[in-house]
Amino acid sequence: MSTPTANRSRSIEGRVAIVTGAASGMGRATAKLFASEGAQVAVTDLDESACDAVAAECGSGAMGYALDVSDHDAIQRVVEQIGSDLCGIDILVNNAGVSSHASLDGSDEYEEIWHRAVAVMLTAHQRMVRAALPWLRKSNAARIVNIASTEGLGATPGLTPYVAAKTGVTGLTRGMAVDLGKEAITVNCICPGPISTAMTERIPDEHKAIYANRRTALRRYGEPEEVAHMTLSLVLPAASYITGAVIPVDGGLTVRNA
Repeated sequence: MSTPTANRSRSIEGRVAIVTGAASGMGRATAKLFASEGAQVAVTDLDESACDAVAAECGSGAMGYALDVSDHDAIQRVVEQIGSDLCGIDILVNNAGVSSHASLDGSDEYEEIWHRAVAVMLTAHQRMVRAALPWLRKSNAARIVNIASTEGLGATPGLTPYVAAKTGVTGLTRGMAVDLGKEAITVNCICPGPISTAMTERIPDEHKAIYANRRTALRRYGEPEEVAHMTLSLVLPAASYITGAVIPVDGGLTVRNA
């Protein structure tokens, strides 16, 4: 276990990072940013060819791994493979997510969406962390970042499975930060607001503009790279005294009253 002052580097060069849901959006942006900073990146997502494509964009320090994070056995197998292939794990970014619109009146559909949302966006987070822990404990600057949402800080109608899962991520983060703090493993959470990703591309541009102007202080949607840069800040070895934090990256959505 490292001591709190063991490493104050502001570089992740040579570090090994896993990013889930990395084939697109914020995960892809995070994987590419980490690779540009010199990290070895394990790009994971459902589709192997998509993972390989992003890994190729990242460069020689990246490898693609097909992974369904709702599959417990697959998590154990793939995380072990990554640790073996890349000779360790220093950073874990739990980013994988699914869109989870559901009406409370649609009983059968609601149950299915609920279970999928919780499996992918909450249960998978703790399973990824526990699978990676034997490797993280060998690192002198182990970092875990869970990607939640501003829906974990408030709620939008029609999204209760998503809201419940993302709210659970904020609590999971705090609990894990307390449990792992004695080992100098930090656990933090980012809550993105309105970001231009595959999940939001179906929204007409004019509706996005109206929403952003009405709800955010910066009057615009964010870009995946803007979330990735906050993630990078939290995984630096120098970020050794930040743990249990829940940080909105939302253009001021959560602070704007009018």
